[in-house]
Amino acid sequence: MPLPPPDHHRPKGHHPMSIDLTTITLDKGGHAARDEGVCLLEAVAWWADEPHSDSPACVSRVLAAGGRSLNDVLPRARRQELIPLIPQLAGTAGDGLDEQRGYLALDWLIRTCTPTWLDLAGLSVEAQALRDLRRIVDLAAAEVAGPVVRAGRERARAAWDAAWAAGDAARAAGAAAGAAARAAWDAAWAAGAAWAAGAAGAAAGAAGAAAGAAGAAAWAAGAAAWDAGAAWAAGAAAGDAARAAGAAGAAGERLAPTVDQLQQSAIDLYRRMIQPTED
Repeated sequence: MPLPPPDHHRPKGHHPMSIDLTTITLDKGGHAARDEGVCLLEAVAWWADEPHSDSPACVSRVLAAGGRSLNDVLPRARRQELIPLIPQLAGTAGDGLDEQRGYLALDWLIRTCTPTWLDLAGLSVEAQALRDLRRIVDLAAAEVAGPVVRAGRERARAAWDAAWAAGDAARAAGAAAGAAARAAWDAAWAAGAAWAAGAAGAAAGAAGAAAGAAGAAAWAAGAAAWDAGAAWAAGAAAGDAARAAGAAGAAGERLAPTVDQLQQSAIDLYRRMIQPTED
């Protein structure tokens, strides 16, 4: 049987559709028509009886951007974990919670995602400094986090430069470094966290400086995660120099648990962002 939406999620004027969520498979990317498949946001548009689109009018802009990103970065099997969120996403547009959603995403990016990559790169002191920051729920907390994030980014960049300059072994295995760094980037931006954080000030109607502070912290955290992942990858590639042909695969295998952990964390974050007042 189709699942009717809870009253607090039902868009105004909505009548439950004859869409059975148990029959849906979420696919990557956008689709020209529903018979070609649907991503998360296209499924929400279908469920809410809107025209086919990956930008349904009934969904918060922050959640829509985050949902498109998360849908595409997740592997196929894990992407299906988003299906139960379809009814919850409908009706979030204009609910006044986008500022909270943005700060939730910024907090995750700075205090959960980036420290994970810093730890992987051996920068445990910098990782702990980010974890020890107070929860980022407003502009003041974002401003305090900024210098700590930038310091972590500088150390991560230095580690990356050192690893890459270590010798021909690391450079010869550059494919492994690139593959692992790309996975780091995908994980760091899962759930559209940086975009959502940058949108926090604007969504709340705050001054441009507020949006700038949150956005700058988010971009710095994303860059730190990238650099830390790349530094680890270069080191792993150097260690695998004797097996240069298989270095990318070896580095990817060692990176897999971290990517898996952050993918699940990103899904949990997105779930909390739908109803941030319940977090």
